[in-house]
Amino acid sequence: MKQFILWALGLAVVASAALFFAYTYTPWPRALRVRFDYDGDSKTASERLAPLVPAGVTSTLDLPYEPSISDARLDVFHPPGTVPKGPTVVWVHGGGWLSGSKDLVANYLKILASKGFTVVGVGYSLAPGATYPTPVRQVNAALGYLVKNAARLKIDPSRFVLAGDSAGPQIALQVATMILQPSYAQLMDMQPTLKKEQLAGLLFFCGLYWIDPADVSNSYFQTELWAYSGTKDFLGDKRFATAWVMDRLNGDFPPTFVSVGSEDGLRPQSIAFADKLEKSGVRVARAIFPADLKPPLYHEFQFDLRREEARQALDKAVEFLKSLQ
Repeated sequence: MKQFILWALGLAVVASAALFFAYTYTPWPRALRVRFDYDGDSKTASERLAPLVPAGVTSTLDLPYEPSISDARLDVFHPPGTVPKGPTVVWVHGGGWLSGSKDLVANYLKILASKGFTVVGVGYSLAPGATYPTPVRQVNAALGYLVKNAARLKIDPSRFVLAGDSAGPQIALQVATMILQPSYAQLMDMQPTLKKEQLAGLLFFCGLYWIDPADVSNSYFQTELWAYSGTKDFLGDKRFATAWVMDRLNGDFPPTFVSVGSEDGLRPQSIAFADKLEKSGVRVARAIFPADLKPPLYHEFQFDLRREEARQALDKAVEFLKSLQ
């Protein structure tokens, strides 16, 4: 009995040490926990949207834009009837860089496509398995694939709108900045696959545009940044500092749509992002809801089309896209 107790105690010590190591020196355990929580919420939102997807939307799924990478797949959704002549909306999903998928936002993209647009959902490799700037490189590659295969996919390669939710706008904004600013593309050591004149607009929901040190105390956000940057010192990492481009915003950016809910922790960022573009002379359309709204709208509110405000945001996004035609 004494030997068994000693063995059990030894096992507990080893397990505790292993757990301590895992949570101290690698983001994996925390990241998997966050991914489980986020994906559960996203799956629920997707299921609620399923009955709202109109009949007739056509889907071309899981196209390999980088055949050697299993995550590098994209979906193309066309509206019912004739192929639209408007811009192609390329959506980069959110999920804190470590969760989410093109599949989990597909129902929303189908609903958007039903309004008369070609919409593309881009899948990319998730952290911590893939770290910064992998998604940026992959979204850039996806755009190149769309241009190369435009005729086969029945899309207009002359006008693209980069869109996304949550972490998606952060990735998409980097790609847009590379397209517009050769110096930034050189800094990122990437060759843009679109020309400046091919970028017709930006359409962002609940986006993240910089790291606010005050928010890093949030354990989920801390895990996201550690997992995505590949370092626990993400605030001091010079390589990761290139992910944030607020200081590069200027009048060269295309018309932009910005939406955020009333109780979203990222609301100040969306407002500041929209303000800076507008002050630079960029046309900005907003669906930013007042802070005193009751009941409140939280992060990623746009996927809950049971809410009148989410429907309003969708309508305003559609109006914005039509203005680009």
